Amino acid sequence: MELEAEFTSEPFRGETDPPAHAVRARDAAENAGLSTQFGPLGTSARGEAEVLLDALPDIVRAALDGGATGLTLRIQHPGAPARAPAEPGSVLDQMIREVEAELGSRLAGLDRAGKQRAVRMLEERGAFQLRKSAAAVAEALGVTRFTVYNYLNREP
Repeated sequence: MELEAEFTSEPFRGETDPPAHAVRARDAAENAGLSTQFGPLGTSARGEAEVLLDALPDIVRAALDGGATGLTLRIQHPGAPARAPAEPGSVLDQMIREVEAELGSRLAGLDRAGKQRAVRMLEERGAFQLRKSAAAVAEALGVTRFTVYNYLNREP
């Protein structure tokens, strides 16, 4: 069984370079053999449940040794509906459906570049001004919230 952990270490002051505690936590996850996605607001690590669970103490220790004052952790089964989708008929749902129609595919079926384009299109339409939109868009894309934030922070 595979699990995914999303973790955010603090403090984060918006530095141009990631803080040492975030880099060390990511490195600990990768050293354990987990696949990671590293972003400005957090890291996700994915792998076999036993490997991930065994690596958590090392990840936490690495973040703390790197200067973290706190660490937030969420664990889930990949693909599990942990986030609420956009309410059917809501403004956000309509925006998502319009982007899907323009791109000719459900958001979850797009490749990485397509998902990045979809996020940019949604951002241009003001989708991320709506409450809890990042979680709903992540659900529609089939990615983590942190991945959506990474896409938002990428250069077009």
